[in-house]
Amino acid sequence: MKRVILTPNPYRDKDFQTVRTAMGILRDAGVETKVCLPFDVDKSFELPKDIRFHRLDREIHNAELVICFGGDGTILHMAKTATRKNVPILGVNSGTLGFMAELESTELNLLAKLAKDEYTLDKRMMIDVVVQRDRDIIFHDIGLNDVVITKGAVARIAYLQVKCDGVEAMQCGGDGVIIATPTGSTAYSLSAGGPIVEPEARNILITPICAHDVMSRCIVASDKRTITVELVQNARRNAYLSVDGGKSLRLNMGDVVTVKKSNLETKLIRLKERSFYDVVNMKFKKI
Repeated sequence: MKRVILTPNPYRDKDFQTVRTAMGILRDAGVETKVCLPFDVDKSFELPKDIRFHRLDREIHNAELVICFGGDGTILHMAKTATRKNVPILGVNSGTLGFMAELESTELNLLAKLAKDEYTLDKRMMIDVVVQRDRDIIFHDIGLNDVVITKGAVARIAYLQVKCDGVEAMQCGGDGVIIATPTGSTAYSLSAGGPIVEPEARNILITPICAHDVMSRCIVASDKRTITVELVQNARRNAYLSVDGGKSLRLNMGDVVTVKKSNLETKLIRLKERSFYDVVNMKFKKI
C-alpha cells in the first residue's frame, strides 16, 4: 500500500498531533500521505499553516486507503464516500468509545504494517434507504450503522407500521424504530434493547424505541428482506428519519420508508488479530 489519505477530525485531534505522528510513521515506511478534511469546518476555526490540506473529492480517486482519526461518527461519515469509491477505511480512535476504530492513538506504530501489506480486510454489510412520497423518491442514501425513525423532541407517540416483504411484522407506538445492520447492533439499537450481533452476520435488526406495547420486541430479519415503515396515525402527522446520525428528514403521513441490504459493502482494514468479543469486552469496559 503506497497511497493513503488521512482524514482528521479537527475538533478532536488537538493541533493535529495524532495526524502528525501518523504522517511521520507512514513516511518512514515509504507510504505517500495526503491530508484531507472529512467535512467543512467553521470559518473561525484556525487550521495549522504547516500542514497542506488537499481536496478529498480529488484525492480519493487514486487512494488505496482512507485513515479516519476521530470517533465512530467520523468513520460513519467517511464510510459513504469511501465505499462508493471502493476504498477501504482504517479507524484511529481519538474520540470516546470508538467501537469501530481499529487502533487507539497510542498504537500508531502499527501503521507501518500497511507498507508491507500486512493487514486483513473486514467487509461490512450496508443498508440502502429510500423514502417515497406519492410517486416521487424524495430521499436516497446508504448507511453502515442504521436508519432511525423517531417522533422528534416533542413528548408524543409515533405510531409506526413495519412490514417485511409486504407482510406486517410490527405495529408499535412509542418513540420510534431503529433498523440496523450487524455493525450498528452495538450502537443505538443496543441502547434500545436490541441484541449484539457479530459484524460478519447478514441480518437486519428492527428495534422499537421505548415501545408502549409490551409485545413489541426486536426482530432479527434476514438480509434478503425488504423492510418498509409507514406512519399509521400521528397527532402531528410527521416523524423524522436519520441515516447513521446524519441530517434528519421530516416524514409526512403517507411517506413510505424502504430499507434493504445495499449492493455496496464497507471495507475496514484490520492490523491486529483479535476476536469481535475482545473488542466488545474492551470497549464496553470504558462505559
